[in-house]
Amino acid sequence: MTHDSATRARDQLAEDSALQNPTTAAPIKATKEQRQTLLATGMGNALEWYDWGIYSAFAIYFATEVFNPKDPLAALLGAMAVFAVGFVARPVGGFVFGWLADHLGRRASMISTVGLASLGSLMIGLVPTYGAAGAWAAVVLLTARLLQGLAHGGEMPSAQTYIAESAPAARRGLWSSLIYVSGTSGIVIGLLFGYLLNLVLSKQDMQAWGWRVPFIIGAVLGLYTLIARSRMKETEAFTAAKATVRTPIWPEIRRNWRSALRVIGLGIGATVCYYVWSVSAVQQAVLIHKMDQGTALLASVLSNVVLIISLPFWGRFSDRFGRRASMMIGTGAPIVLFPLLVNTVGQSFWSLFLPATLILLLMGATLAVTPAVFAELFPTRIRTVGVAVPYAVAVAIFGGTAPYLQSWSNAAFGPSAFTVYVVALLAISTVVAWKLPETKGKDLTH
Repeated sequence: MTHDSATRARDQLAEDSALQNPTTAAPIKATKEQRQTLLATGMGNALEWYDWGIYSAFAIYFATEVFNPKDPLAALLGAMAVFAVGFVARPVGGFVFGWLADHLGRRASMISTVGLASLGSLMIGLVPTYGAAGAWAAVVLLTARLLQGLAHGGEMPSAQTYIAESAPAARRGLWSSLIYVSGTSGIVIGLLFGYLLNLVLSKQDMQAWGWRVPFIIGAVLGLYTLIARSRMKETEAFTAAKATVRTPIWPEIRRNWRSALRVIGLGIGATVCYYVWSVSAVQQAVLIHKMDQGTALLASVLSNVVLIISLPFWGRFSDRFGRRASMMIGTGAPIVLFPLLVNTVGQSFWSLFLPATLILLLMGATLAVTPAVFAELFPTRIRTVGVAVPYAVAVAIFGGTAPYLQSWSNAAFGPSAFTVYVVALLAISTVVAWKLPETKGKDLTH
């Protein structure tokens, strides 16, 4: 279902491209190239989210393998702390790869990010155990997450800039929805691996070696994606901007400081709320509500599939009714629903599937158009770095700390404290969306 949804979206995008360029020679060949480009872009973005998802989902198993197994809770908190530290590298990666994308090209940046992320995945898949290497096992894990953090800081901004610049203005919302279609597909694939491994392996095998399999597969897929991206073409918007006289980067960034703050404000609520229901829901359902691991994984997979199906529809909604309306629905509705739905989770499949599906379905209104909105806020010459740095800061401070903060606050104060925190962030994002200038159909060649 996930593959079919992504394929239908890519087919629609290719059809739109042909309609926008009816005089293009050899339209069949162009459509094939367009699909290959979209696939290569989507795969790299999917792998970033795949890395994010499998780390959180499998931390229950590898925490006591990499950290001291005598205290399972401390080991899990250690694994989540490493997860958060990996996000600290994202702003640095955002600047480095954002600068690379704005000076050498979107394509060069996207090749570099997927290669570095794959190396990090391989290191996690081969990390030694605490019994074999002691504290050095945690050092290897930390290094791998820092490498992934650098890569992830530049991956999504580069990919969403590439997609936004390649899209017809009238369909940019639809095209940009592919960023979260591919990203959420990466999470779904990671969760499916967990579900299938739970079916075929015993708990002892999962603890001993089964958790390594998804990370090694991610490294192999990353190598394939790197080769595919090396065959991509640069966007026309970047090529045209490169031919003009360049201005220094820092004055441009200072001139667009309001746009940078908007990126942070729009990102904080959606990032944390999305993480809670799309990624950490499995971990929390198992640890707090004692739900069966396989049941929790299946419920999370299916709720994410519903989100994927909804994203192209929300993208088209924004192309017709505007970005502001879509963004406000996606962050405003969860303000009311989050406190109600978080208390419905129990031990059954439906107690997780229904609330997660409802809130993710509504959040799709924001997620689908965020790449288009971010690209439309900045001029071409700093479009990637202008998005990458503030977005990475928002994700590092709020998204990266979410799993640790959720686990810690639940243990210290109960789930209500974290709920208040998420609702406050959603409220900030909704206010920013309300004050957002309408950018639908904006020309991205300047």
